[in-house]
Amino acid sequence: MPSRPETAVETPAVARLPGGDLGYTLRRSPRATRLRVTIHPGRGVVVTVPPAARRGWARPEPLITRFLAEREPWVRRHLARQAATRTRLDDRLPLGEGRLVPYRGQPHRVREEPAPKGIRRSRVSRVGAEDGDELVVQRTTRDRRPTATILEAWFRERARSDLARALERHAPALGVTPASMTVRDTTSRWGSCSRKGALSFSWRLVLAPPEALDAVAAHELCHLRVFGHSAPFWALLATRVPDYLTWRRWLRRHAPELHAALD
Repeated sequence: MPSRPETAVETPAVARLPGGDLGYTLRRSPRATRLRVTIHPGRGVVVTVPPAARRGWARPEPLITRFLAEREPWVRRHLARQAATRTRLDDRLPLGEGRLVPYRGQPHRVREEPAPKGIRRSRVSRVGAEDGDELVVQRTTRDRRPTATILEAWFRERARSDLARALERHAPALGVTPASMTVRDTTSRWGSCSRKGALSFSWRLVLAPPEALDAVAAHELCHLRVFGHSAPFWALLATRVPDYLTWRRWLRRHAPELHAALD
């Protein structure tokens, strides 16, 4: 009997829809239990289904085509919105020449300058200026890292700190204790929770308004009480973040610019 795949397998595919051919990525995941469609900021339409060895999923293409045809206006609308966003992002200034980068929901202009004498490691400082807040990258002469790499390390530290505070605020009220918390550079999820209680978050949450980060932290903690997105789960989340839908929509709408902030 063939062994169950441990990782997802992806292949390009095309759906013949009334509005024209639509390319998508067919993703077979051992964790999937049903068909799921996401509009990825950089990859377009991604359709996730269970592995081919799972009963009924050997040939999912006809089901996928019907599913996408029923939702074609929604899919096309999101793809058009993302294309417009990419065009706008492509017109930005280079990162080290004054580009605006979001931090905790507010735009900050990035400025580089040489590090003062005696400073051995490049550093980032947030400062206020007359024409707007800035993130000042003070680079040492020996540091050859890209500006994006220096900024990402700085953002990761602040994301870890902000998320830790959010978990400390919500966990006691929910009566849960996470086994661990990690900060990663995920592309499809803002947060996740394993059955062993390990929480993982995208560092890019620190670019969003603090309320959005807080909502994601509470969301994953609620999974320690209710694993899955059932009605009891959403009711529990609403006790901690009544306006969670607002911030869920905000993250979905602004995902492209958050993922491309340091490109």
